[in-house]
Amino acid sequence: MFPTFSAATSFSKLYSPSDGANMASKYELFDRSRLLIKPLGKRTHDMQLDYVLSLDDPAPDFSHAQLPEVARRMAAARRNGAARILMMGAHVIKMGTSRHIIDLIDRGFISHVAMNGAGAIHDYELARIGATTESVARYIQTGEFGLWKEAGDLNDVIKEAADLSLGLGENLGRHIDTGDFPHKDVSIFAAAYRRSVPVTVHVGVGYDIIHEHPNSDGAALGAASYRDFLIYTRAVEKLEGGVMLDFGTAIMGPEVYLKALSMVRNVARQQGRSVKQFTTAVFDLVPIQGDIHHELPKTDPGYYFRPHKTILVRTVADGGESFYFCGDHRATVPALRRALLEAE
Repeated sequence: MFPTFSAATSFSKLYSPSDGANMASKYELFDRSRLLIKPLGKRTHDMQLDYVLSLDDPAPDFSHAQLPEVARRMAAARRNGAARILMMGAHVIKMGTSRHIIDLIDRGFISHVAMNGAGAIHDYELARIGATTESVARYIQTGEFGLWKEAGDLNDVIKEAADLSLGLGENLGRHIDTGDFPHKDVSIFAAAYRRSVPVTVHVGVGYDIIHEHPNSDGAALGAASYRDFLIYTRAVEKLEGGVMLDFGTAIMGPEVYLKALSMVRNVARQQGRSVKQFTTAVFDLVPIQGDIHHELPKTDPGYYFRPHKTILVRTVADGGESFYFCGDHRATVPALRRALLEAE
């Protein structure tokens, strides 16, 4: 039986332990003070700064008949002040497209960027040392994976964000933009901070290498990232007539967007408004079988590809429209930028 409670009943009243709030856990914790943390200078990096595309560099070919239409809608959303949200996976940075994304921010085509914790780490490392990405296969064998001193410094930025009541993304952008980072010109966070464009970081506890470090503070991480979730949800309130892009985020992007949209529609409905007329576009490597505008049956493994059922079908079923572009991010990001410049 579940306990009964009214709306005013607190969780602590229902579940507080009988011997007080400071009850010790009966389970042992891993002692992080035993870890050996090495400097980043001793790590072999799989991605160097010269892999980041310049705006004039040739990019792999990509074309799609519907890409100009998405660009046209983004340009229209910019003119009308509607949201132009980019949700992206960390792999988009690893494919060397940061300068293209920064240019879209500078031109006002993107009004909000959302990414996972790994995206923040890659952006930070590129800005700091001009390299990023370690070989998991190599370093997991020796127990060195993720345990690099400079990466752990991000935990101090997160603690400060929580102390200052700032979002994780805002404080990271502030640090890179105002700090002594030799390659800050390739930082999406710094560029967005200068333009007052929110970059929000949506973390999963235990997902990222910085969570291995002794100075990682779960409470600070939760406070700073949850503030980012509320900043993101506020941006979704302006999605009517806008565009939501999903570049290579198959779990974080669809799931965070789904919850935020439900919150926004809950409030809009109370106010006699709706958030239905908007465009979504997914850019990913996964081929989708059949009609992208209809869910696959649960017996099909493709049913569990969240960008399809969540972003392309369910959330636009009552008035929106969706598009899908299958291709490498090193090709699709520059292709979208070209289409936007032409639409402009």
